[in-house]
Amino acid sequence: MHGISTRAIDDLVKAMGGSGISKSQVSRLCEEIDKRVNAFLSPPIEGAWPYLRIVSVGVIVAVGVNTDVLREYLGVATRASEGEPFWNAFLRSLGRQGACVA
Repeated sequence: MHGISTRAIDDLVKAMGGSGISKSQVSRLCEEIDKRVNAFLSPPIEGAWPYLRIVSVGVIVAVGVNTDVLREYLGVATRASEGEPFWNAFLRSLGRQGACVA
């Protein structure tokens, strides 16, 4: 939500049928979202890793939120380049798996 004004968030809440949102509510909401995003981006690494290889490649991870509001990984792909053909092939593969890709 960085870069989005409190007024814009308030307008969005009203458009979704809410009665509005205060600056303090926006701050608490942003703090909670930041916690969840950081937890998602920095999961604990557990167990033994006797071999580790680091390779510089483009990685795309598709994550969706289902109707139960649960996050699910839909797919992952790696390539030496993140050009348009890579994106097109990845999105098509998600579509073949049944994902609704707009």
